[in-house]
Amino acid sequence: MKRSRNLKIVATLGPASSSYSAIKEMFVAGADVFRLNMSHGDHKTITKLHGIIRDIESEFKRPIGILADLQGPKLRIGTFSKGKEILEEGDRFRLDLDPSEGDKNRVCLPHPEIFKAIRPNSTLLVNDGKIRLEVMSCGKDFAEVKVVEGGEISGHKGVNVPDVILPLAALSSKDRSDLQFACELGVDWLALSFVQSSADVKEAKALVKGRAAIMTKVEKPAAIDQFDEILDSSDGIMIARGDLGVELPIHTVPPIQKRLIRKCRGEAKPVIVATQMLESMINSSTPTRAEVSDVATAIYEGADAVMLSAESAVGKYPVESIQTMNNVAISVEKDPTYWQVLEASRTGIRKTVPDAITLAARQIAETTDVKAICCFTHSGTTARLVSRQKPKVPIIIMTPYQKYP
Repeated sequence: MKRSRNLKIVATLGPASSSYSAIKEMFVAGADVFRLNMSHGDHKTITKLHGIIRDIESEFKRPIGILADLQGPKLRIGTFSKGKEILEEGDRFRLDLDPSEGDKNRVCLPHPEIFKAIRPNSTLLVNDGKIRLEVMSCGKDFAEVKVVEGGEISGHKGVNVPDVILPLAALSSKDRSDLQFACELGVDWLALSFVQSSADVKEAKALVKGRAAIMTKVEKPAAIDQFDEILDSSDGIMIARGDLGVELPIHTVPPIQKRLIRKCRGEAKPVIVATQMLESMINSSTPTRAEVSDVATAIYEGADAVMLSAESAVGKYPVESIQTMNNVAISVEKDPTYWQVLEASRTGIRKTVPDAITLAARQIAETTDVKAICCFTHSGTTARLVSRQKPKVPIIIMTPYQKYP
């Protein structure tokens, strides 16, 4: 089975897509990589999904990528005695370490590292930024805050602290357990969540020991500030626009996306654009025009892959979502403008001998009747260098290994 496009489609598996027939249908529709979300699936469930994917891989005799996404240090508030409360603009509220259920005046925030890092005038965002709080005063175990933007607040909602590098361990005990489990299972990629520095990536790599490639998720402002170092340490990048759009002004995300894609291409590192790409298709069989344009824009910018999250994990139309992405990708890659845009954006690529050879291979393939580009690789670097050029003909990679060492 050969795809009619270069772009790869990553589909998240979940309750809506956990059976053999559902996953097979998604693969046939165009999914190239399946994402296993370690935040929601236990090891038994993940093992089952991994086995299904490998069985489908054997049936079709086509490699299928498996990406295990580690939960990371997600910060959440505690619970409320009434289930939820309404915070009004101007209200005073308290966050503390008291584990008792919250009310309209306070709630538990079981993360002392936050209280160590914040200062008066710091901003706290709750529930994906829907609620904005300003710190009035704080101590080692509490924060008195003013509600700047109110709304409904309920238990276990996520908390973001923009513009602050939190003293968090790169990998929680759960992440370490999940990492070892995923490597032993034989996944191809491990995605690291809430990375703040290249040291976080290096710590994970030391534990992985080459058993899987590392995909770093960029979703914190600190990761933007240290992106060059993070990119150098990573095997690939995922631009996770959800949390990124919460912690940064939302209008800054599109230019950041464009800039990061360009840098990834320059270093021959694969880059995925993720989050809310076809969000309306969770409940609708057809996407909005803006969503189609969003997917197309990521492809025009040179993204190697686009990803479905809730659309394929819990949505009503997982197969249709993949088909939509597939059709958009084919349409864009048939557009002469797409190749002109890619050519114009090659200026950031390093000028080394391997770069020159792979560039020449693409140019020869485009000016002669070449059917494919073949290359040999031990580590996968040559494959990435050729792939970065995005030739119009297939790339055939030959290696002595079943998977990259």
